[in-house]
Amino acid sequence: MGESQTAVSTAERRASKLELDVEHAPKGPGAKFLLGVYIGLPILAVIAAVPFAWGWGLTWVDVAIFAVTYIFTGLGITVGYHRYFTHGSFKANRPLRIVLAVAGTAAIEGPVIHWVADHRRHHKYADREGDPHSPWRFGTDWKALGKGLIYAQFGWLFSSERTSIQRFCPDLLADKDIARISRLFLPIAGLSLFLPALVGGLVTMSWWGALTAFFWGALVRLFLLQHVTWSINSICHAFGVEEFEVRDKSRNVWWLAILSFGESWHNLHHSDPTCARHGVLKGQIDPSARVIWAFEKLGWAWNVRWPNENRLAAKRVDKVDQAA
Repeated sequence: MGESQTAVSTAERRASKLELDVEHAPKGPGAKFLLGVYIGLPILAVIAAVPFAWGWGLTWVDVAIFAVTYIFTGLGITVGYHRYFTHGSFKANRPLRIVLAVAGTAAIEGPVIHWVADHRRHHKYADREGDPHSPWRFGTDWKALGKGLIYAQFGWLFSSERTSIQRFCPDLLADKDIARISRLFLPIAGLSLFLPALVGGLVTMSWWGALTAFFWGALVRLFLLQHVTWSINSICHAFGVEEFEVRDKSRNVWWLAILSFGESWHNLHHSDPTCARHGVLKGQIDPSARVIWAFEKLGWAWNVRWPNENRLAAKRVDKVDQAA
């Protein structure tokens, strides 16, 4: 068999696998409208945030509600959806599994099983055909990259491609607790939006307190968490530093580390996907890893895949080569 025939055969096999991994389900006008509201309303809230805060629309109660909801739902994504459910970086007892699934669902980034399926597919096809949200989808020149960054940030949500949960998440589909929580996405998401207003109203005993708590604890929190998460898909696959060998474009982006709870040490993550700590080098802050460490100390988590020095050293990019 010649080289050209081998290449064709390989391409055909890849196409065949991709057909099994991806289902085509075009979104109707109603679904696209709701997605537009989901993306657009938090943006409008952030645009209004400065004048709203200037006009006494921000109190310490609002700050506290925003911080608690952002940390709870953000860690639900990073520790729960990502490091635990997607990659199995540690084992967890049943109560912790349920709390992590609910916390991630409250982030309103999709049902746990669908989120995990998309992310497992992302790792299988990272920055190649089949990756649901690569910024390199349209090419490598600056114009194509600009278009790709928008697509990787939120444009991919409108795609007709739907990752097969049967192919990528048979383990979660078989878990009755997680399957049930995944089906309860809409009511949990609704509570995630409603509870900040309820708490704000009860603490201040006013409708105004409920309104400002909803504004900061629901809309602004949703905007920040959305775009921090999506920036891992876009910015961390286009810019930053390659400190560990990978076959894709994943990079480490230091300035996103705190807001993303350590997820922006994305180059290490793609080099060693099941590692529970992403910020493995000196000075790399990784709050999610500290939370997992606390769970381990409490006996709620075990078999944690902490970094292995020999494994890291084998994949380390030579600093001399990187500077060249």
